[in-house]
Amino acid sequence: MARAKKTSRALPKAEKRLAGLKSIDVKLNFGNGATVQAYENKITAVRNTLSAHNTLLSQVDAAYNNALVAESELAEMSAKMLKGVAWKYGDTSSEYEMAGGTRKGERRRKASKPAAAKVAPELTAV
Repeated sequence: MARAKKTSRALPKAEKRLAGLKSIDVKLNFGNGATVQAYENKITAVRNTLSAHNTLLSQVDAAYNNALVAESELAEMSAKMLKGVAWKYGDTSSEYEMAGGTRKGERRRKASKPAAAKVAPELTAV
């Protein structure tokens, strides 16, 4: 399942505010670095940071999917290897057990659950 991508509630609000500030004066300056240009740069930085973050999430998803496929292929090959040992030596051999299998005679059978006693509903006289 893909990871949810990050969105920002502050970014669209800031973009609207920037448009309003630009309509007042493109070179508006409140001092201490609070200029329209600095505000626009900060908006661009946040947009780029979110984009990079979301790209990394996509890459993590791809890497995770690749790991799942590799793990599945390994499990399939492990099963084939055990089947090969069973075919060559038999599933009751010590070689089968050495390869990680459980010899046929040593497998635990599932204990059947005792059937629940059926209770007949009581009939009441009317």
